[in-house]
Amino acid sequence: METNAAVKTIRVAVCGAKGKMGQEVVRTVLNDPQLALAGAVDLHGLNETINDFYGVTDAPGMRFDRSLKDLLARETLDVCVDFTNPDVVFENALAIIEAGSRPVIGTTGLSAEELARLDDALKSHGLGGMVVPNFAIGAVLMMKFAQEAAKYFDHAEIIELHHNKKADAPSGTALKTAELMRQSQAKFGPTNAPEKEVIAGARGATDEANIHIHSVRLPGFIAHQEVILGSPGQILTIRHDSMDRACFMPGVALAAKKVMELKGLVYGLEHIL
Repeated sequence: METNAAVKTIRVAVCGAKGKMGQEVVRTVLNDPQLALAGAVDLHGLNETINDFYGVTDAPGMRFDRSLKDLLARETLDVCVDFTNPDVVFENALAIIEAGSRPVIGTTGLSAEELARLDDALKSHGLGGMVVPNFAIGAVLMMKFAQEAAKYFDHAEIIELHHNKKADAPSGTALKTAELMRQSQAKFGPTNAPEKEVIAGARGATDEANIHIHSVRLPGFIAHQEVILGSPGQILTIRHDSMDRACFMPGVALAAKKVMELKGLVYGLEHIL
């Protein structure tokens, strides 16, 4: 009787493991039979054990690392999932690649130049990596729907709403949405009247295709976005709401598995669905 070859267990480390997203990622890794938690990094590690902090028994003896480089020097890792902050994520990714691991980055704020450098580094090491502005499947669909709608509407604005601890604005999701819409329509708002902002920034940020992007930051929000498209006599609104961070976890788990098959940098979850 034939049997399937055993599926390789993927050794995963989580950077920013005590943050709200990081905590969800750690629990997801612990509960996925194809993934194995091999490390958890947080600046506020304070020598705590993983089991004590999360109230689990799945990681006996494992403690938080305060230094990613120390973890990379000590452990052989397949994947590092990074939910830290824009100030350190690029350097983290370079260190991860240099150590022979694969970055899966949920932190947004990387520049086009930094993305290109990560792609070059990954290719030179024969590795894959991912930068994912939004891991929620519904958010990916929202972006794709906006791209399709932009073929027929040349007036559009984006409103993104996040919690007040988010460091970057606009969000990576908003920037990715605008990028996809530009592939369908080169210029938006051709019949808009000339504008004078009484208060600077009242019309939000404007990308190269004249899509206005508005960022809202308030406690109580998690991650939300609506794309509003208009033409004479009608408005089309495409909206996605993340009500719980659990909605991101299937996408994180999928990325941690699929990145093992990639070469170079992939930007966006839609490429592996």
